[in-house]
Amino acid sequence: MRIAVLLPCYNEELTIGKVVADFRRELPDATIYVYDNNSKDRTAEIAREAGAIVRKEIRQGKGNVVRSMFRDIDADIYVMADGDDTYPAEFVHELIRPVLAEEADMVIGDRHSDGSYENENKRPFHNFGNHFVKGLINRLFHSGLRDIMTGYRVFNRRFAKTMPIKSEGFEIETEMTLHALDKRFRIVEIPITYRDRPPGSESKLNTFSDGLRVLKTVFWIFKDYKPLAFFSIIALILFILGLIVGIPVITEFLASGRIAKMPSAILAVGFMVLATNALTCGFILDTIVRNHRDQYELMQSGYRG
Repeated sequence: MRIAVLLPCYNEELTIGKVVADFRRELPDATIYVYDNNSKDRTAEIAREAGAIVRKEIRQGKGNVVRSMFRDIDADIYVMADGDDTYPAEFVHELIRPVLAEEADMVIGDRHSDGSYENENKRPFHNFGNHFVKGLINRLFHSGLRDIMTGYRVFNRRFAKTMPIKSEGFEIETEMTLHALDKRFRIVEIPITYRDRPPGSESKLNTFSDGLRVLKTVFWIFKDYKPLAFFSIIALILFILGLIVGIPVITEFLASGRIAKMPSAILAVGFMVLATNALTCGFILDTIVRNHRDQYELMQSGYRG
């Protein structure tokens, strides 16, 4: 089995040497790749000295790095972690085991089950955002995942080589989870212990901007993957607005036989037409998405790796 450890990095000179050494200790036969995403410190130099293969990705953003990793690297098992030493390498054997046993296509390192993320992470809005997005996705896909946005994951070759990555930044983890749920990949969650960054190491996350990007990703994927539900909600809102505007007009017409509020009547008809169009779009796009999913399944059936 060829195992590749993938470490996307941006300004992680304080921790990357330890991270590479830890994974080298746990997986001595694995190949460790550090993708330097325009670091302004000695990240690449330290990683190379620690024994990692260092490559450079000039397009800024974790999503761009992961896209290049999946395209460039050939392996049977892909281990993805961060270079900030927040994910203990000793859990990697537990994460790899379900993939080796062909019980999972993607294994997620769950930071929430033991409460370590909430205890270690001192940014309350991050905790709130994690739980909010998790609730949205679990409701949308009728799943019961505990950690949607963890960066500690293991993939088999089929998943890594057939996932189309659209994200550019830190929303990549959310996109991976949504793709796996929509395409019915086998997902297994393994509880891990999370630890916060060591003193002097700064997070690259911005609570509000990155949170908005994640919500934007969820919004667009909701539209792309569940178009009937998405446009049905829009149609329902427009239908209710049409009723609110139109009921007084209809009541007046039934009482007097004439329509005095012509602008209201036109507006009500407009809302109803838009509602009908939205629902029609939902049905058409839902058929297209189902056909696309069928084509993806056929591609998976013919996949040889």
